[in-house]
Amino acid sequence: MGRADELLPIDRSGHGEGLGLPPLTDELRTALTIEEVDAGGVRAVLYRPRGASGPLPVLFSIHGGAFCFMSPEDFAGIDATNAAAIGCAVLAVDYRLAPEHPFPAGLDDCWCALAWVVGQPWARRPLVVKGDSAGGALAAALCQRARDEHGPAIDRQVLLIPVIDDRLDTPSMRAFGGGHPGFNAPAAEGMWLHYLGEGADRSATPPYGAPGRAEDLSGLPPAVIQVHGMDPLRDEGIDYARGLLAAGVSVELHVVPGAHHGAPGLEPAAEARCGGAFFDALRHALMA
Repeated sequence: MGRADELLPIDRSGHGEGLGLPPLTDELRTALTIEEVDAGGVRAVLYRPRGASGPLPVLFSIHGGAFCFMSPEDFAGIDATNAAAIGCAVLAVDYRLAPEHPFPAGLDDCWCALAWVVGQPWARRPLVVKGDSAGGALAAALCQRARDEHGPAIDRQVLLIPVIDDRLDTPSMRAFGGGHPGFNAPAAEGMWLHYLGEGADRSATPPYGAPGRAEDLSGLPPAVIQVHGMDPLRDEGIDYARGLLAAGVSVELHVVPGAHHGAPGLEPAAEARCGGAFFDALRHALMA
């Protein structure tokens, strides 16, 4: 057993249970058409308002799970709610997981699916890329790659409690890395070892692997970023927001007080206010 397995054991049975993720209800199933699609050779789940006429704005959704766990189905309630409430198409990508498929496999899958979606007759701009937790790293890297390789035009990047930097050297990591049992400093280190590979040269992690390593953030899409106040990853998300701002990129930053990484908040009223503001920012990005 390698060090990564000791820090973050891989057991995918029931991993999404107990996280408080909303379910895919019968009401949502009635309001939407939901289908599994082959998105450029990558499995994805497509949600569209039932009876919608004409092309729709697209939310390209990249799920979380420490690069190693979960699937679009775990986030079906969130993706379906966004499709129904905003009136957009949501494409949820089932990218390959580490450690069986380390970097850049997951990013390559997202890249192929992104190239596929822009050619679909049901899709139009704005095109918004959203990533949760480890999906935030993939979303941010996808935006960097689209800029560098003159790929599809992404109108906004939306990063929710994003994983950004494999160096794990921030005040919030030191303050909260030993706190919440659901996600802590050892789990974060194990996550990166699984994703980048235990033999990877961590002194030269490429920006597409850890977006916080990028030296040039200019020319990237405007960003909406939400971090949690008691999350070990809080400061790397804030640092990324500051880097984008310094590079001339518009950023809307939300900090939820009293909340751990991906866990129910300790201040429900504040969490509700921030969640509402975050959803409003997402809806605005898709209706622009």
